[in-house]
Amino acid sequence: MRAVRTGFRDECARLGEVLRDLDEADFDRPTGCAPWTVRELLAHVRTGAGRLVDMLAAPAPARAEVDAAGYFGAAKFAPAVDADRIDAGRREARELDGAALVADFDRAWRATLDAVDAQPPGRVVRTRHGDAMALGEFLRTRVVEVAVHGLDLAAALDRRPWLTPAAAEVVADLLTGGHPAPAELGWDRLTLIRKATGRADLTDAERAAVDAAGFRWLSFAG
Repeated sequence: MRAVRTGFRDECARLGEVLRDLDEADFDRPTGCAPWTVRELLAHVRTGAGRLVDMLAAPAPARAEVDAAGYFGAAKFAPAVDADRIDAGRREARELDGAALVADFDRAWRATLDAVDAQPPGRVVRTRHGDAMALGEFLRTRVVEVAVHGLDLAAALDRRPWLTPAAAEVVADLLTGGHPAPAELGWDRLTLIRKATGRADLTDAERAAVDAAGFRWLSFAG
Protein backbone atom coordinates (compact mmCIF):
# COMPACT_ATOMS: atom_id res chain seq x y z
CA MET A 1 0.00 0.00 0.00
CA ARG A 2 2.84 2.40 0.79
CA ALA A 3 4.44 1.92 -2.65
CA VAL A 4 1.08 2.38 -4.40
CA ARG A 5 0.31 5.52 -2.41
CA THR A 6 3.73 6.92 -3.25
CA GLY A 7 3.23 6.16 -6.94
CA PHE A 8 -0.13 7.94 -6.95
CA ARG A 9 1.20 10.96 -5.07
CA ASP A 10 4.35 11.35 -7.15
CA GLU A 11 2.63 10.96 -10.51
CA CYS A 12 -0.22 13.36 -9.65
CA ALA A 13 2.19 15.96 -8.30
CA ARG A 14 4.38 15.75 -11.40
CA LEU A 15 1.39 16.04 -13.72
CA GLY A 16 0.22 19.08 -11.80
CA GLU A 17 3.62 20.75 -12.25
CA VAL A 18 3.48 20.22 -16.00
CA LEU A 19 -0.09 21.44 -16.33
CA ARG A 20 0.59 24.72 -14.58
CA ASP A 21 2.84 25.76 -17.49
CA LEU A 22 0.12 25.35 -20.15
CA ASP A 23 -1.87 28.06 -21.87
CA GLU A 24 -5.44 27.80 -23.15
CA ALA A 25 -4.30 26.83 -26.65
CA ASP A 26 -2.44 23.84 -25.18
CA PHE A 27 -5.64 22.59 -23.57
CA ASP A 28 -7.35 22.53 -26.97
CA ARG A 29 -4.75 20.29 -28.61
CA PRO A 30 -5.97 16.89 -29.87
CA THR A 31 -4.78 13.73 -28.13
CA GLY A 32 -4.27 10.16 -29.20
CA CYS A 33 -7.32 9.28 -27.10
CA ALA A 34 -9.72 10.44 -29.81
CA PRO A 35 -11.96 12.35 -29.74
CA TRP A 36 -10.64 13.94 -26.54
CA THR A 37 -8.62 17.14 -26.46
CA VAL A 38 -6.04 17.74 -23.73
CA ARG A 39 -8.74 19.56 -21.77
CA GLU A 40 -11.18 16.66 -22.07
CA LEU A 41 -8.60 14.01 -21.26
CA LEU A 42 -7.54 15.98 -18.19
CA ALA A 43 -11.18 16.20 -17.08
CA HIS A 44 -11.33 12.41 -17.30
CA VAL A 45 -8.09 12.03 -15.33
CA ARG A 46 -9.32 14.54 -12.72
CA THR A 47 -12.51 12.55 -12.19
CA GLY A 48 -10.63 9.27 -11.90
CA ALA A 49 -8.09 10.69 -9.48
CA GLY A 50 -10.84 11.93 -7.18
CA ARG A 51 -13.21 8.98 -7.42
CA LEU A 52 -12.11 7.34 -4.17
CA VAL A 53 -13.43 10.18 -2.00
CA ASP A 54 -17.08 9.27 -2.62
CA MET A 55 -16.30 5.55 -2.64
CA LEU A 56 -14.77 5.80 0.82
CA ALA A 57 -17.76 7.76 2.10
CA ALA A 58 -20.04 4.83 1.15
CA PRO A 59 -20.51 1.64 3.21
CA ALA A 60 -17.72 -0.90 2.81
CA PRO A 61 -18.50 -4.26 1.15
CA ALA A 62 -17.88 -7.29 3.32
CA ARG A 63 -14.97 -8.61 1.24
CA ALA A 64 -12.98 -7.91 -1.90
CA GLU A 65 -13.94 -9.87 -5.00
CA VAL A 66 -11.79 -8.31 -7.74
CA ASP A 67 -8.14 -7.25 -7.78
CA ALA A 68 -6.56 -4.50 -9.88
CA ALA A 69 -5.81 -6.84 -12.78
CA GLY A 70 -9.40 -8.07 -12.81
CA TYR A 71 -10.67 -4.50 -12.78
CA PHE A 72 -9.16 -3.95 -16.23
CA GLY A 73 -11.33 -6.60 -17.84
CA ALA A 74 -12.89 -6.49 -21.28
CA ALA A 75 -16.28 -5.41 -19.88
CA LYS A 76 -14.77 -2.09 -18.79
CA PHE A 77 -14.12 -1.26 -22.43
CA ALA A 78 -17.41 -2.40 -23.96
CA PRO A 79 -18.73 0.12 -26.52
CA ALA A 80 -21.51 1.45 -24.28
CA VAL A 81 -19.18 1.91 -21.30
CA ASP A 82 -16.54 3.55 -23.46
CA ALA A 83 -19.07 5.92 -25.01
CA ASP A 84 -20.26 6.99 -21.55
CA ARG A 85 -16.65 7.57 -20.45
CA ILE A 86 -15.93 9.69 -23.52
CA ASP A 87 -19.10 11.76 -23.18
CA ALA A 88 -18.47 12.38 -19.49
CA GLY A 89 -14.97 13.69 -20.14
CA ARG A 90 -16.21 16.06 -22.83
CA ARG A 91 -19.12 17.26 -20.72
CA GLU A 92 -16.99 17.92 -17.63
CA ALA A 93 -14.34 19.76 -19.67
CA ARG A 94 -16.87 22.38 -20.72
CA GLU A 95 -17.42 23.46 -17.12
CA LEU A 96 -13.93 24.90 -16.43
CA ASP A 97 -11.17 26.79 -18.20
CA GLY A 98 -7.68 25.33 -18.19
CA ALA A 99 -6.41 26.96 -15.02
CA ALA A 100 -9.54 26.04 -13.07
CA LEU A 101 -9.38 22.46 -14.32
CA VAL A 102 -5.75 22.15 -13.20
CA ALA A 103 -6.65 23.53 -9.77
CA ASP A 104 -9.55 21.09 -9.55
CA PHE A 105 -7.28 18.18 -10.44
CA ASP A 106 -4.91 19.26 -7.66
CA ARG A 107 -7.75 19.37 -5.14
CA ALA A 108 -9.09 16.00 -6.30
CA TRP A 109 -5.93 13.94 -5.89
CA ARG A 110 -5.00 15.56 -2.60
CA ALA A 111 -8.50 14.88 -1.25
CA THR A 112 -8.09 11.27 -2.32
CA LEU A 113 -4.87 10.89 -0.36
CA ASP A 114 -6.47 12.46 2.72
CA ALA A 115 -9.40 10.05 2.45
CA VAL A 116 -7.10 7.06 1.93
CA ASP A 117 -4.93 7.99 4.91
CA ALA A 118 -7.99 8.08 7.18
CA GLN A 119 -8.95 4.47 6.44
CA PRO A 120 -8.25 1.37 8.56
CA PRO A 121 -6.15 -1.51 7.20
CA GLY A 122 -8.11 -3.88 5.00
CA ARG A 123 -10.72 -1.33 3.88
CA VAL A 124 -12.82 -2.53 0.94
CA VAL A 125 -14.57 -0.25 -1.55
CA ARG A 126 -17.17 -0.69 -4.29
CA THR A 127 -16.39 0.74 -7.71
CA ARG A 128 -18.84 2.42 -10.05
CA HIS A 129 -18.87 -0.84 -12.03
CA GLY A 130 -20.03 -2.71 -8.93
CA ASP A 131 -16.70 -4.41 -8.17
CA ALA A 132 -15.79 -4.94 -4.52
CA MET A 133 -12.05 -4.23 -4.21
CA ALA A 134 -9.44 -3.78 -1.52
CA LEU A 135 -8.61 -0.10 -1.21
CA GLY A 136 -4.97 -0.64 -2.14
CA GLU A 137 -5.96 -2.53 -5.28
CA PHE A 138 -8.30 0.21 -6.45
CA LEU A 139 -5.67 2.86 -5.73
CA ARG A 140 -3.34 0.82 -7.95
CA THR A 141 -5.78 1.34 -10.83
CA ARG A 142 -5.66 5.09 -10.17
CA VAL A 143 -1.88 5.04 -10.59
CA VAL A 144 -2.40 3.34 -13.96
CA GLU A 145 -4.94 5.96 -15.04
CA VAL A 146 -2.78 8.96 -14.13
CA ALA A 147 0.48 7.47 -15.39
CA VAL A 148 -0.73 6.05 -18.71
CA HIS A 149 -2.84 9.07 -19.56
CA GLY A 150 0.17 11.14 -18.58
CA LEU A 151 1.94 9.49 -21.51
CA ASP A 152 -0.98 10.49 -23.73
CA LEU A 153 -0.82 14.08 -22.49
CA ALA A 154 2.94 14.25 -22.98
CA ALA A 155 2.54 13.09 -26.59
CA ALA A 156 -0.23 15.61 -27.25
CA LEU A 157 1.88 18.44 -25.79
CA ASP A 158 5.06 17.39 -27.65
CA ARG A 159 6.89 16.80 -24.36
CA ARG A 160 9.15 14.03 -23.17
CA PRO A 161 7.25 11.57 -20.94
CA TRP A 162 7.48 12.59 -17.29
CA LEU A 163 6.59 9.16 -15.85
CA THR A 164 7.86 9.05 -12.26
CA PRO A 165 9.90 6.06 -11.02
CA ALA A 166 7.43 5.17 -8.26
CA ALA A 167 4.45 5.15 -10.62
CA ALA A 168 6.39 3.28 -13.31
CA GLU A 169 7.16 0.49 -10.86
CA VAL A 170 3.51 0.15 -9.80
CA VAL A 171 2.17 0.17 -13.36
CA ALA A 172 4.77 -2.19 -14.80
CA ASP A 173 4.24 -4.68 -11.99
CA LEU A 174 0.48 -4.66 -12.56
CA LEU A 175 0.66 -4.94 -16.33
CA THR A 176 3.04 -7.90 -16.23
CA GLY A 177 1.66 -9.70 -13.19
CA GLY A 178 4.96 -9.13 -11.46
CA HIS A 179 7.00 -10.90 -14.14
CA PRO A 180 9.89 -9.24 -16.01
CA ALA A 181 9.72 -8.74 -19.73
CA PRO A 182 12.04 -11.03 -21.74
CA ALA A 183 15.59 -9.84 -21.06
CA GLU A 184 16.58 -9.90 -24.72
CA LEU A 185 14.15 -7.07 -25.43
CA GLY A 186 16.13 -4.67 -23.27
CA TRP A 187 13.03 -2.69 -22.32
CA ASP A 188 13.04 -0.18 -19.50
CA ARG A 189 9.77 0.35 -17.61
CA LEU A 190 8.67 3.26 -19.78
CA THR A 191 9.06 1.20 -22.94
CA LEU A 192 7.30 -1.78 -21.38
CA ILE A 193 4.35 0.37 -20.32
CA ARG A 194 4.07 2.04 -23.72
CA LYS A 195 4.18 -1.33 -25.48
CA ALA A 196 1.80 -3.06 -23.08
CA THR A 197 -0.85 -0.35 -23.29
CA GLY A 198 -0.74 0.16 -27.04
CA ARG A 199 1.08 3.52 -26.87
CA ALA A 200 3.86 1.98 -28.98
CA ASP A 201 3.64 -0.85 -31.51
CA LEU A 202 5.24 -4.23 -30.99
CA THR A 203 7.57 -5.35 -33.74
CA ASP A 204 7.25 -8.91 -35.01
CA ALA A 205 10.45 -9.83 -33.16
CA GLU A 206 9.19 -8.32 -29.92
CA ARG A 207 5.86 -10.11 -30.19
CA ALA A 208 7.64 -13.40 -30.85
CA ALA A 209 9.86 -12.92 -27.79
CA VAL A 210 6.88 -12.14 -25.58
CA ASP A 211 4.91 -15.12 -26.93
CA ALA A 212 7.88 -17.46 -26.48
CA ALA A 213 8.16 -16.42 -22.85
CA GLY A 214 4.50 -17.23 -22.25
CA PHE A 215 4.06 -13.65 -21.18
CA ARG A 216 0.53 -12.21 -21.32
CA TRP A 217 -0.49 -8.67 -20.53
CA LEU A 218 -3.76 -7.42 -19.14
CA SER A 219 -6.64 -6.46 -21.37
CA PHE A 220 -6.09 -2.73 -21.19
CA ALA A 221 -7.21 0.13 -23.41
CA GLY A 222 -7.81 3.85 -23.46
